[in-house]
Amino acid sequence: MSKISFINIKFVIQFPQKGTRVFHRMAIFKKWRKARERISPAGIYRTLFLSGLILFNFSINVFASDLDNALRATYMACVGIDDELADLKKMAGINTAVTGVGTGLGVGATVVGVVKASKDKEAEELEKLIKELHELEDGKDEPSDAEVTSFLKEFDSSYDTAIKDITTAQTKLDELNKQSKNLGNWRTGLMAGNTATNVAGAIIAGNNKVKDDLQAQIDNCRAAVKNLRDSTKQARFNGEDISEANTIVDACQEYDYIDISSINKRAKGAMVSSIVGATTGLVGTVTSAVANTDKTRNDNTDAEKQKEKNLNNASNVLAGASTVASATATIFNATQISAIKKVAAVAEKCTGVLK
Repeated sequence: MSKISFINIKFVIQFPQKGTRVFHRMAIFKKWRKARERISPAGIYRTLFLSGLILFNFSINVFASDLDNALRATYMACVGIDDELADLKKMAGINTAVTGVGTGLGVGATVVGVVKASKDKEAEELEKLIKELHELEDGKDEPSDAEVTSFLKEFDSSYDTAIKDITTAQTKLDELNKQSKNLGNWRTGLMAGNTATNVAGAIIAGNNKVKDDLQAQIDNCRAAVKNLRDSTKQARFNGEDISEANTIVDACQEYDYIDISSINKRAKGAMVSSIVGATTGLVGTVTSAVANTDKTRNDNTDAEKQKEKNLNNASNVLAGASTVASATATIFNATQISAIKKVAAVAEKCTGVLK
């Protein structure tokens, strides 16, 4: 046993707790010296070099994974938007056709109402003539010579001939009343059709909007494209192929420049216009129907005749108002199609490069 070991043993016997700690520290020191002797400077450099390669490769893999994830996220966020917009465009086209038909029906009702008013005016004048002829026939309210001369000149006939033409005048009046009745029925039917199309138009327009889920998808697509654009910067630094990513970014970044709200604004305009058209059309239909009932038409008192005339005039005005509302809704629907097409063009372009 060496002198140093003997001294250490003696120290441990005299101071057992302190001696244990000393031996422990000496053992650690000896292991450190042996490890230091085994590792040469070349070995240390080789270890550092290998560790650097591992870290570099790890960083490349991490960034490549970020680019792949960004591409995958863009695909998931952006694909399918064009299908949703295609449905919106189709429904806007259908609604344009519906309100266009309603406009045509409204125009028809207005024209028929005007023709009816002309027939009613002609019938009113003929009724006055028949009344005068009856008065002449009955010998009541004998006219003056000047009135007789004027009356005969107007009809280019004699007193006796005029009396004989009462039957002809009554036949003509009956024909005019029949035409007026038919025209009134046509007007009522056309206004009812106009009202129905406006109701349908209001329902379609109210539902044909960019809903929250589609808006969220477009917003997510914008965010995904931005993230993909940012990912290409690091990928370019890493030497990766970013041509696919750049193509997608170029196509899909146009979402940042489109106005989605215009689609809903036009849908709201079409809906409001259709509601106005439906309301005026409904009131006009009821008014026209009341004006054309036999009870209203056959009451020849002055008050009822004036009431019938007022109802017919109101029906014609309401038919015109409903027509204008339908035409306005048609314009809103047509412009909505235009707005949808602008967004759909971007969606189709974006989806095309993703697929």
